Amino acid sequence: MNDANPRAAHSHTRQSVGGGWLILLLVLVAALVMLQVLEKKQRPLHNPDSAPREVTPRGNLHAEELSTIELFRNASPSVVHVRNIAVRKDALSFNVFEIQQGVGTGFVWDQGGNVVTNYHVIQSAQAVRITLADNSTWDARLVGFDRPKDIAVLQIDAPAERLKPINIGRSDNLQVGQKVFAIGNPFELDQTLTTGVISGLGRELPVETGKPIQGVIQTDAAINPGNSGGPLLDSSGNVIGINTAIVDPSSGSAGGIGFAVPVDIANRVVPSLIKDGRVLQPGLGIIPFDNAVVERLRLEGVIEHAGVLVRDVMPDSAAKSAGIVPTRRDNTGTIILGDLIVAIDDKPIANLTELFKTLDGRDVGDEIQVSVIRFERKVNLKLTLQALPDE
Repeated sequence: MNDANPRAAHSHTRQSVGGGWLILLLVLVAALVMLQVLEKKQRPLHNPDSAPREVTPRGNLHAEELSTIELFRNASPSVVHVRNIAVRKDALSFNVFEIQQGVGTGFVWDQGGNVVTNYHVIQSAQAVRITLADNSTWDARLVGFDRPKDIAVLQIDAPAERLKPINIGRSDNLQVGQKVFAIGNPFELDQTLTTGVISGLGRELPVETGKPIQGVIQTDAAINPGNSGGPLLDSSGNVIGINTAIVDPSSGSAGGIGFAVPVDIANRVVPSLIKDGRVLQPGLGIIPFDNAVVERLRLEGVIEHAGVLVRDVMPDSAAKSAGIVPTRRDNTGTIILGDLIVAIDDKPIANLTELFKTLDGRDVGDEIQVSVIRFERKVNLKLTLQALPDE
């Protein structure tokens, strides 16, 4: 009796044939791979006939490019490198040596050697050195500074023929979207040009004095550490601002928002600094309470109106002459609140920032009307602005 199963035998045969084809296919693939490897190994690494590629003609530069190149050529000789130097003494040898503690940019104001930069660039410097576009370096003297506006003027003894004053423009007629150019020394890379547009106007820039700079220009032109104090130019190559700050949420500043002090402010401040070494700041002659105090008193229902609450009045001041009343105590020790300034020349004043902003456009000697709330009554007073003492 034969127990063999013909179907099982036939199935075994098909599996053997299928396995053979698979093995053959794998051998062919491996052979092809080996051939490719051998071909690569046989390809020469060097070609003795190698020659430079044919150069494709560029063609003429676009008109906009030519305009930018010309702008940079004209303005860059006016831009300088400012170095903030600290002097130290070695504890062992007692030798004096210098440390560079900050860098920035500036620009030549006139052929008298006056150079404009940001105050924060030279703040706390024991020595300042300025490098002109021709790479000559000069010791600088501080002519004067306006800390609330972050502007400083330095002077160097360079010959007039080495000094090219920059062209001064206007900032009161700027438009959002207008093209701008910044020249400076970011990361100590001299004579760097960046471009962008005006992305905002009328900004307020807080500074350490507590009086924000008004009317600041916002731009997307790349402004990095080292650009501070350099010029922001319009498409005619005229200065419209002084690059002063950046705001960027990342650790770096590339792609951030740049701010520039309007040139109209500089054109008022700089001549005063060159003439007198200081700028006369107009003021009332009062010592105000902080905004937080006024807000708390309003929440408690002690006062109804927003404004600037007078804590004290300076002796022999404009406020004293005008009759502004300070906060004081009566015979029983009860605090009697002073005048609450609510308007100047009928312009509402809600806090200290608005007071600073209103006075910023005035001059010493201007006569103004100050409206105050006194014992729940509105009183109008005439006052002549005085020069505030130096900070």
